[in-house]
Amino acid sequence: MPSPSTGSPSLLRAAHTPWQTPLTLPAMSNTLDRHHRYRVTSRYLEADGQPVLPVSGELHYSRVPRSRWEERLRLMRAGGITVVATYAFWIHHEQTEGKVRFDGGLDVGAFVRLCAEIGLDVVLRIGPWCHGEVRNGGFPDWVQAAPVQHRTNDPAYLELVKGWFGRLGEELHQLTGPDTNVIGIQLENELYDQPDHFVELKKLARNAGLTAPIWTATAWGGADLPAGEVLPLFGGYGDGFWVDADAPWDPTFREHYFFSHVWDDPGIGADIREFVGNGVQDAGADGGNSAAAFRTPPALFPPATCELTGGMATAYQRRPWPQGLDVAAVAHNKIGNGSAWQGYYMFAGGMNPADGLQESQETGYPNDMPRFDYDFHAPIGASGRLAGSFAALRKQHAFLAAFGHRLAQMPSSLPEAMPDCIEDTTTLRWALRSNGTAGYVFITWHQPHIPLPTYGDARFEIALDGGPVTFPGQPLDIPAGTVAHWPVNLEVAGVTIEWATASPLTFLEPSAEDPDSLPTLVLAAEPGIPVELCFAAGTEVHGAGGSDAAGSYRIHGNEPVVATARLGGAQLDILVLPAEAVDAAWVLGDTASRELILSKDPVWVDGTGNLAGRSTAAPEVLRYRPGARSFEAVAANATGPAAPAAGSVEVDIELLKAAGPVPATYGSSANRAAAPDPAVITELAQAYRLTLPGLALGAHTELEIHWAGDVARLLVDGEVVADRFWDGSPWVLDASDAGVGPGADVTLEILPLSPAAKVGVPAEAQRRREASHGDLAALDAVRLVGWTAWQEAPAT
Repeated sequence: MPSPSTGSPSLLRAAHTPWQTPLTLPAMSNTLDRHHRYRVTSRYLEADGQPVLPVSGELHYSRVPRSRWEERLRLMRAGGITVVATYAFWIHHEQTEGKVRFDGGLDVGAFVRLCAEIGLDVVLRIGPWCHGEVRNGGFPDWVQAAPVQHRTNDPAYLELVKGWFGRLGEELHQLTGPDTNVIGIQLENELYDQPDHFVELKKLARNAGLTAPIWTATAWGGADLPAGEVLPLFGGYGDGFWVDADAPWDPTFREHYFFSHVWDDPGIGADIREFVGNGVQDAGADGGNSAAAFRTPPALFPPATCELTGGMATAYQRRPWPQGLDVAAVAHNKIGNGSAWQGYYMFAGGMNPADGLQESQETGYPNDMPRFDYDFHAPIGASGRLAGSFAALRKQHAFLAAFGHRLAQMPSSLPEAMPDCIEDTTTLRWALRSNGTAGYVFITWHQPHIPLPTYGDARFEIALDGGPVTFPGQPLDIPAGTVAHWPVNLEVAGVTIEWATASPLTFLEPSAEDPDSLPTLVLAAEPGIPVELCFAAGTEVHGAGGSDAAGSYRIHGNEPVVATARLGGAQLDILVLPAEAVDAAWVLGDTASRELILSKDPVWVDGTGNLAGRSTAAPEVLRYRPGARSFEAVAANATGPAAPAAGSVEVDIELLKAAGPVPATYGSSANRAAAPDPAVITELAQAYRLTLPGLALGAHTELEIHWAGDVARLLVDGEVVADRFWDGSPWVLDASDAGVGPGADVTLEILPLSPAAKVGVPAEAQRRREASHGDLAALDAVRLVGWTAWQEAPAT
């Protein structure tokens, strides 16, 4: 903001800080468990001999119908995910001792093979204790009841684990190792004080034939991990269900909206440390880990994450609903902080494969979770619908795919003036990653719950080895909601952009099929910020826009435009996407075949290498043609049943039973409200019959329910198949996956929410709750939303 004393703008300064220690190679992946593609250094990861910044996203194969695996995975890859992380939940596979299942949606081997076919690497999170809001943290009931010291080196417990790892090893025979796509194995989860136990688990996994170049463990909460044996992974959630219902926005969440070099998070897993315990560990008097101290990445390994917020689960007592920009801001900050690996939990939501597999107070957990729902408000929801976070993260991932090999070699430097506390809403939040010659300025001027003002008169001074770079030419305003990474001395194809006030999205190589094309840098404009570029001396620029008096180049308009820069014999096209178009931008394909696509609906590359997708109407897909410097329509053929008219149709609703008065509480544990028993819902819920219109259900048809209340359940032919805790968001289910078909008897139950219930919901939902003046139960609308699958038409 302008200086309080003078009212005149002041420079925002940061200086490049070089690496503090020399690059070293740990034994992991270099002398031990060597892999033909992946290895770890002390600064970054490498793939195929080149520095990379991997992007991993969590999808639980056992929570997604097997028939949906391929589309979900192709969507993840289209969203910039390069590595799929997945838990192998023991309880899902062996509910009854000795009866181990790996069939259907439990076929972990088939899942790993499918990932390889699609071009995705895999991190297996094998536990044996996983959490993941699964009953007993993933232990089958018979393991939970066993007379052993769980999650310790008790020989009796290790014998149980040996059997489970052995079965996993059989299923994954020849699917892990130096020539496979399994590049990581996580041991345990949120275990804080037993480093020797990780060593034993690693031995058991190896003996079972499970191996990977990278062994990982969660490091938050001050976890004491065995040095060199596991890569410590961190996380960051901007909100969470595990704090009290009426708690204000917790500092452990708020801190993720600031740049820093602190990687530990004492908030993640605090509910487990406090209430469940881990083996022989005792909770401290403050409810946390008494031995915990903030953990920083060891010098042996770079800072990496596995649980950046992809959304958030809903517990009965507290129900956050992070929005797309909330999710993107946390992720963006971690990149600016120096992240060497972006890992999201969850990236694709799902549903528990059967009733009774959820974590609950019944099993000693403090929070009751939905019996089926695990949508997580993820970028890809349980039904396959994309949340707003998908497009916001896709933009970041495209940047990492094109420029991550440079960024990975750039340490993070914090600015001269930093916010003085989490209440500071006036100091701009930004950071620098640079190699001393070039770099990127990361700006994240967004946080939920507490609005930020426009930051006025911003101008940066970046001190690099060759001298300072000051930009822009004139101070500019940075609106609240800005998430940007602006280049400094970016060299592309022999042309150098000294600075720009737009974010690099991707780089398109000249195509053999398009001989007149030039290499193309794609920039994404930020809402409310003019696009201004400054080129190295001697550069000629032609096309859209024009030079100003200070010598920089300004680009105007709300349509995609192209400028061509020439320096000596080097030529570069610069395509600028206006802010209005960026959310529709998809960057698909590998480096040599990278394409820029505009589509508001999901699109991906199918097994034939062509574009495919789905839409609620005729698909409108545009492909950028560098040679023509323009977009052209993609011809598409429908490959599935046509969607309902206009994409959706109303579902007839018939009230079957009025709700009864509900109590203020159904009990509690550790000051957390308990969810109602199924029998209570049956007795007190309002019930509706849903009569679906007479149309053929397509391969992807969603039931979209707009409602308000406490708990909702969907019953098909009298059986509960899905549930949801209300948080103000629409409930979207895949109709066929829920068993909804022609002639099915479909019932929706809505349990009212008492105004006195100790349940925390988002602000907008709370306003509706307060306006109800009594028990809240409403069914606003039910729609059937049909999606038409399509594939790119063959070239003629």
